[in-house]
Amino acid sequence: MLNNEESYLKGRGAQGNINNKFQNLKYSLEHIEGLDEPFIDEIKTEFIKEYPKKIISESNSPDLSFVASVNPYHGCEHGCIYCYARNSHEYWGFDAGLDFESKIIIKPNAAQLLEQQLNKPNYQPKVILLSGNTDCYQPAERKFKITRSLLEVLLKYKHPVSIITKNNLILRDLDLLQELNKHDLLHVNISITSLNEDLRLKLEPRTVTGKGRLKVVETLAKHDIPVRVMIAPIIPSLNSHEITDIVKVAASNGAQAAAFTIVRLNGAIAHIFTDWIAKAFPDAAQKVLHQIQACHDGKLNDSRWGKRISGDGIEAQAIHQLFNLAVKKYLKGRSMKIQRLDLFRNDFNRQTSLF
Repeated sequence: MLNNEESYLKGRGAQGNINNKFQNLKYSLEHIEGLDEPFIDEIKTEFIKEYPKKIISESNSPDLSFVASVNPYHGCEHGCIYCYARNSHEYWGFDAGLDFESKIIIKPNAAQLLEQQLNKPNYQPKVILLSGNTDCYQPAERKFKITRSLLEVLLKYKHPVSIITKNNLILRDLDLLQELNKHDLLHVNISITSLNEDLRLKLEPRTVTGKGRLKVVETLAKHDIPVRVMIAPIIPSLNSHEITDIVKVAASNGAQAAAFTIVRLNGAIAHIFTDWIAKAFPDAAQKVLHQIQACHDGKLNDSRWGKRISGDGIEAQAIHQLFNLAVKKYLKGRSMKIQRLDLFRNDFNRQTSLF
């Protein structure tokens, strides 16, 4: 279990390290003699290079709207407390708590691998999501520019891509986004979880403000780039009351569509989130946890196909109805344009070999 100190660790999502279920070693935080509170060293971000053999991941999950994704990074400095990707960090030998936020795995050869896979004669194009796991425009991207290099490859091959992010760093690559959009190859999804800054700072401590994300929506829309707002995740009694306001203001800033998911706390995330909310919102903690359970058949964990993301029960139905009414009122008649697959070409090397 996480440490049970009642003090809130500001600037981070997870309130400590948590045991990795795949390892025998366990974390233990003890009081230092002479101190009333445990000593916490300043947490510095580490970058670990990984050189995989392939970069496109495919999924057959019936719950997901995409089948292919590329993840230039694992782990994320944003520190979003609810992030489902925390569990995957355990497969790398790290924990899903503070390790997830401070030990970031980067893939320097991602663009080269992508080009190799796209250039195979039997490759069939499908929309690639950047990213299906952690944010492709997280702070590390400012330094490493791996996402930008991936977009350059996708543009070269005229390959469709869908981006999901909550970081305004995406505007750095506006030149590439415009070129992709000229060929109807691009969708952008901007995640807005809350417009309440006090809540945002605790839920997503190292992210761009809600207003900053709306500015991204506005900028993309002004360049006719199709942009969808993701209200994800919706957490009952924390941000569920903001659904209408977020859809309304997103629409006024040019969003073409909206979508949502309901929070689920699978694996280590259940422990991390429970510890966090007891410290961040002690008065509301039990109510929030009970309402999350009400959306998932009485459990915090939910792995049921067709239910794990959308939830079920009276609480989930109310969320669905509120969202649908908001979309009908503020986004009526709008939609994301269809991405093209027919422009894809991968004959560069074969053409060159003829001469």
